Amino acid sequence: MSVLVNKNSKVIVQGFTGTEGSFHAQQMIEYGTNVVGGVTPGKGGSSHLDKPVFNTVADAVAKTGADVSIIFVPPAFAADAIMEAADAGIKVIICITEGIPVRDMIDAKAYVTALKITLIGPNCPGVITPGEAKVGIMPGFVFKKGRIGIVSKSGTLTYEAADQIVKAGFGISTAIGIGGDPIIGTTTKEAVELLMNDPETDGIIMIGEIGGQLEGDAAKWIKAHGTKPVVGFIAGQTAPPGRRMGHAGAIVGGADDTAAAKMKIMAECGIFVVQSPADIGETMTKVMKKELV
Repeated sequence: MSVLVNKNSKVIVQGFTGTEGSFHAQQMIEYGTNVVGGVTPGKGGSSHLDKPVFNTVADAVAKTGADVSIIFVPPAFAADAIMEAADAGIKVIICITEGIPVRDMIDAKAYVTALKITLIGPNCPGVITPGEAKVGIMPGFVFKKGRIGIVSKSGTLTYEAADQIVKAGFGISTAIGIGGDPIIGTTTKEAVELLMNDPETDGIIMIGEIGGQLEGDAAKWIKAHGTKPVVGFIAGQTAPPGRRMGHAGAIVGGADDTAAAKMKIMAECGIFVVQSPADIGETMTKVMKKELV
């Protein structure tokens, strides 16, 4: 039962014939993801990577029954691509593109929310359910199937956490990279909630970063409704106030935005907080063995 994507997901790639879209679509196909085609306006009717190309998402959905889309469209056109996918009835939209104007994302987020469609990202590594479907840009070989879920704002820390969990003898149910932009489709809380409700997930790793309120909101929800152990980490402990650190959303604006403040609220809400990402695997092992309660 994983969340968001599985072996039955029918995936299309928006921006299919571009450099990024082509490279990552090829990797997804090689992983075993059920990629049923792609969209590049003006190239409909042709074939790419042995898959059909369509002019619009609506055409692709009508011909293939696609229900998941991954977006590699340039920033200026990516919000439109999100809304086009939503309009065509795609259920899960995963937007990899970084640098979408915030003004555009305000409209796109409102649009998908009104239609009750799940948007992951933008500026994210995507979603992987190991052994079933990789809809994103993460290195598939790092992830092995298991019962620990990951929710992360950071791409590379997702891979690091997965690697540690696998080396500790566990595996990953689904890993969700929610993205590092100020406005994203699925919040930390919403992603954690998906995994909390997934019968095939026994524990959750929550990786956040400085800036915004997402981790605090998730922590409060976990305290009120959590049924599974959560191990948490916040990146950016040494960040000076007012400076962006890598992601557009990673900026300390007020006292509650700092790593220390977020880690404090997470610990108060019953999350097992680690000081270093190197401790994620070891801590989850202790939690699953009931050595830490």
